[in-house]
Amino acid sequence: MRAFRENLAGFLREAELGTEIVIMSRSKPVARLLPPAPAGRRPLGLMRGEIWIAPDFDATPPDLIGAMEGSGEA
Repeated sequence: MRAFRENLAGFLREAELGTEIVIMSRSKPVARLLPPAPAGRRPLGLMRGEIWIAPDFDATPPDLIGAMEGSGEA
């Protein structure tokens, strides 16, 4: 653990290059530092039917615009 704390940046570089690092404490493994999995592409339509946008999403109420512009309407 001490070596990990003292050289965190070095261990992160190694993981970025593909090295799997096992972090030990008192001769027992406590964690694994792995390189990230390839991101790949998200399929189109992944959230279809699960997201709803209100018809007035782009409409900003006049009192809110007034408040942002400092005209005293709030």
